[in-house]
Amino acid sequence: MKSAALMFTVFFCVSLFSTMGFAADGKPVSYKSGDETVSGLIYTPAGSGPFPALIVIHEWWGLNAWVKEQASKLADQGYVALAIDLYRGKVADTPDLAHELMRGVPEDRAVRDLKAAYSYLASQPNVKKNRIGSIGWCMGGGYSLDTALAEPDLAAAVINYGHLATEADELKKIHAPILGLFGGQDRGIPPEDVKKFQAAMEKLGKKIEVKIYPDAGHAFENPNNKQGYRAEDAADAWQRTLAFLAGALKK
Repeated sequence: MKSAALMFTVFFCVSLFSTMGFAADGKPVSYKSGDETVSGLIYTPAGSGPFPALIVIHEWWGLNAWVKEQASKLADQGYVALAIDLYRGKVADTPDLAHELMRGVPEDRAVRDLKAAYSYLASQPNVKKNRIGSIGWCMGGGYSLDTALAEPDLAAAVINYGHLATEADELKKIHAPILGLFGGQDRGIPPEDVKKFQAAMEKLGKKIEVKIYPDAGHAFENPNNKQGYRAEDAADAWQRTLAFLAGALKK
């Protein structure tokens, strides 16, 4: 499902460097994906479960500090957060390498890894099996949608400026409510495409919420994006995300 728009958009994703600390610590885990063993980091809330859970999907840079920080923050909100690694341990520090790594991920393998992450979370005794969602940014935002397409039992999906689909035959597969957060100035995923996606979902009777921030471009939620970070929009997007996830996964 990767489109030319995605290829254009990812060049505006932000760098991997972040100096912010994490509240919840991530524990390395591994699990089977087909014949392969893949790894990730799992962040667990304080207290006793079972808890709702989230598959946390990285940008095109890989499983870097900023994505780990988001997983930690989500754990602090009461979710078991599994930060998956679609790059098998590699992390990019330049756009050229990030582009190479992203292009090197076979789509069928990525979808298999996402379904494996769902199965891993569902197997954990401290996870509510019917309250597992997904969230991602940039490339990971598109893969959050792909998770909803591939996993009929997914309970929620958050798409932060990720690639979209509009074909009814594809969208019929989605059972999870969707939250989409986009920038009005994003040239890779323009508002027209977002509105088509929303209209197609609504026509099928799917649950969807969309917010387009008029003055924001791509990757506006990440403060490492020195040119495009928009603090107020990012704060609003985070609050919308928390409210959406609470409604879908904590009810």
